[in-house]
Amino acid sequence: MFTGIVEEVGKVKSIHVRGDGIRFVFKARRVMKGLRRDNSIAVNGTCLTVVDYTAATFSVDAVKETLLKTSLGQLVIGSRVNLERPLSLQQRLGGHLVQGHIDATGTIVKKTTLESSWMFTIRFDRKFRKYLIPVGSITVDGVSLTVARLRAAEFDVAIIPYTMAHTVFQSYKSGSRVNLEFDLVGKYVESLLGTSKR
Repeated sequence: MFTGIVEEVGKVKSIHVRGDGIRFVFKARRVMKGLRRDNSIAVNGTCLTVVDYTAATFSVDAVKETLLKTSLGQLVIGSRVNLERPLSLQQRLGGHLVQGHIDATGTIVKKTTLESSWMFTIRFDRKFRKYLIPVGSITVDGVSLTVARLRAAEFDVAIIPYTMAHTVFQSYKSGSRVNLEFDLVGKYVESLLGTSKR
């Protein structure tokens, strides 16, 4: 379980294709503290398992299913990624409950520069519209955010200077593909009510 509060931005050091999967090696600093094999880690919001590590890098395997459902397959050497270690019971829950299980990908439509912040418009498949509400929670590439405005197949999120400086939002351009995880509570309510068609 994660919170959607990004700990640091890491970089792709190397990429190794293994059959229909990929082994990624990421360079990082802060998240390396206490990191061990078999630990979970969120990379752009995707929960992955650490399979190897050094003092300054860690490796994860992304299988075909993960590559199909996320934007990880678009990473190249040097790509910057949002990183977060799992939530511990001693931590404050600063964002919202995030599983690291990507529901869909979205596309950055535009970035609007405001006086002291930025507004990003993200397009998504309208079949997921039911999981979003105005001022509800959404995770974009592992960042816990609030839906500022909502339409049939687009939503807006406001980005403050701190988030812009400490996540990969600063590298987004029109057409950038991002990982989306919708609020956990809504999906469980749908399942309990027996209305899910997924």
